[in-house]
Amino acid sequence: MAVTSLDLTHYIFCLTIFITSCFLFRAIFARLANSSSRQPPSPPISLPVIGHIYLLGSSLPKSFQTLARRYGPLMRIRMGSSTYLVASDAAVAKEILKTHDAEFSSRFEMGPVQYSIYRHTGFMTAPYSPYYRFMKRLCLTRLFAGSQLDQFRHILKEEVERLVRSVLECSGEGRSCDLTRELTTLANNIIFRMIMRKRYSKFVEETREVRRLTVEILELGAKLGVSEVFGPLKRYDLFGHGKRLTESMRRFDSVLEKILRDYEENIDEGGESDLLEMLLESCGDGNAEVKMTRDHIKHFIFEMLVASIDTMSAGLQWAMANLINHRAVFEKLRNEIESVVGPAKLIGEPDISNLPYLYAVTKETLRLHTPTPLIFRECNKDCNVMGYDVKAETRLLMNVYAIMRDPDTWQDPDEFVPERFLANPGEGGGRLDQVETRGRDFSYLPFGGGRRGCIGASRASMVMQVVVGALAQCFDWEVNDGQKVDINVGSGFSGAMASPLVCRPIAHLDPFK
Repeated sequence: MAVTSLDLTHYIFCLTIFITSCFLFRAIFARLANSSSRQPPSPPISLPVIGHIYLLGSSLPKSFQTLARRYGPLMRIRMGSSTYLVASDAAVAKEILKTHDAEFSSRFEMGPVQYSIYRHTGFMTAPYSPYYRFMKRLCLTRLFAGSQLDQFRHILKEEVERLVRSVLECSGEGRSCDLTRELTTLANNIIFRMIMRKRYSKFVEETREVRRLTVEILELGAKLGVSEVFGPLKRYDLFGHGKRLTESMRRFDSVLEKILRDYEENIDEGGESDLLEMLLESCGDGNAEVKMTRDHIKHFIFEMLVASIDTMSAGLQWAMANLINHRAVFEKLRNEIESVVGPAKLIGEPDISNLPYLYAVTKETLRLHTPTPLIFRECNKDCNVMGYDVKAETRLLMNVYAIMRDPDTWQDPDEFVPERFLANPGEGGGRLDQVETRGRDFSYLPFGGGRRGCIGASRASMVMQVVVGALAQCFDWEVNDGQKVDINVGSGFSGAMASPLVCRPIAHLDPFK
């Protein structure tokens, strides 16, 4: 028995020495391999298997911001088996999105993709390829240009009126309003009506179910922590969130398949096709410019709906939360709207150009609470960034959250001050300053930048201004007997609010009387 115990102890000792030696030699060889090239700095201790995950909290953008203060605006972070570059200031952003835009024109899938049923079929996460360029051109011509602009304005007007009527009903009954749910419904309806405008009314129940499942999928994805996405736990799904996420996606797929089958069986040969019809026709055309499958179409719709929740709806919620918490800003905004629009007419898209303070409020909201705090890019060619060598296939995370809260660029960066976006803030108005939203000012990137910037940025900005303007024009808001809105950010990759925005509306104006 003593001999067996001794053999086991000797075996464990030898195994420990062997494993330690492997990691030591690995570190030495990695250092030698990198000695001929200059690599961005990195936290010195990278643990086996998990890398630097032990340094990351529940919010990746905040964690990266903290690390960047120590290791610089371009650093290397290892999460699980993958290494990422993290960019955290405007100078690095400019070099990547302008000087090396072509080299960083591809994106990669981030998050719990191992549970997705639509892997490698995305548009927003596609490499810079013929498929991506085809879909981008289709969106620009069929969603955001030409006759679609008039259709968009009509849809926006109807959905804002529906929202105001719903909130008026809550106010009349003296009950609280779940603005998170209301704004998510509005954003989803706009997207669905733009994609399938010819027969949207036929699928109201189905689109409601699709919207519910999209929210459910996002909530389940948010429950997966960093270790479950990047670390060793991702293989085991210990808590079952991954399995439930996949099941929700399959239910989403089933409802969407029903809609697609009906479209195929009842394609209207007359009149102008909507976007969904065009996608289905491309899917069935063997001579089409790009080969598409049904999964490509479903994934595209899913991405658009996720974007409407993670960006459009989240941005609207943050704007209202900040206005409720800053009464002076709220009053100043309402006074501007009433002086321009009048005391009885509901604000609309034609009024926006005459409301600079409303624009400043939405810009400041997107600076503080950008719905896409991390931009994902992949280098497709060896290049040199800020004096560092970057190899092809290197993955990059641009921390827009940190860039737009950089104290070297923004005064009082964590404060909600819309006046910073007015040319003459002391006079309470004037023309807007020169900071713009289309990715050419590299200290302000709420919609990304370069050739992979958000193609719907101008439409999203318009929705945000009209909706926020209407809710500020028509209602006062109370939260928990005068308390402020909880502005904590949820965990994970997105910048969504941690808790639903529920508050009691008090009617100030009924534009329908």
